[in-house]
Amino acid sequence: MFSFPKSISRLYDHNTFDSRFLRDLRNARQSVIIESPFIRMARTDQLLPILIRLRKRGVSIIINTRNPSEHDIEYMHQSECAISLLQEIGVIVLFTVKHHRKIAIIDKEVFYEGSLNILSYYNSCEIMRRTVSRREAEILIKFIGLNKYLRKAR
Repeated sequence: MFSFPKSISRLYDHNTFDSRFLRDLRNARQSVIIESPFIRMARTDQLLPILIRLRKRGVSIIINTRNPSEHDIEYMHQSECAISLLQEIGVIVLFTVKHHRKIAIIDKEVFYEGSLNILSYYNSCEIMRRTVSRREAEILIKFIGLNKYLRKAR
């Protein structure tokens, strides 16, 4: 009987997430997918230096979020400004109506899923599960329908 390699999984909360996630993000070699329905400028400013370095290394970055028009005025303005900055550095930004998923997938091998808005969170009680599994990451990418965008990105 054939068995698949086991995945390695660990839970993080709003206090422990960032240190692990930022380490994974900095070490990305090929691709980064982030799904976050909300985008705040403060968080974008924090991540932008890392994303710029990744783009300079040729790492493809795809962000899937809500259209800014789905937010109230304050969030809409922040989202528009952040999206503009991200697009200027070569990040592919996709919009999904009524988007609410919170996911990050790095190099089709490490992924995070949970309740934390990666591009906007600040001081909220959240949880994220980090899983290391190439097979499960690829299943997740196909499930959310972003495999076609990874092929186009670079």
